[in-house]
Amino acid sequence: QVQLVESGGGLVQAGGSLRLSCAASGRTFSTYAMGWFRQAPGKEREFVAAISWSRGSTYYANSVKGRFTISRDTAKNTVWLQMNSLKPEDTALYCCAAPTSATTTWGIETERYYDYWGQGTQVTVSS
Repeated sequence: QVQLVESGGGLVQAGGSLRLSCAASGRTFSTYAMGWFRQAPGKEREFVAAISWSRGSTYYANSVKGRFTISRDTAKNTVWLQMNSLKPEDTALYCCAAPTSATTTWGIETERYYDYWGQGTQVTVSS
């Protein structure tokens, strides 16, 4: 069983920064990629960013490109999301996710690519 635990959320003013962390644990944790999604109240969950585990290739939603940076430490089974120039519309519950049997990055922006999900960390950006 894999567990994903997020941290680093909080309240920040518009224009500020936050760094989210997601730590993966499990006896035999191994993954092809990890991703971040977010869900605002009353809205569907949406893709934010993802990273391939071995190559470190990164993928971003257009809405965060240039402001957010995803990175990972394979030795620590941890992925980070550095969020800069935050906007009120970035307010959401941010969750990390990992697939179990992916062998390609095809579909990495979709929810069905992932099998394990964390509980999430709340990010609130005030105007």
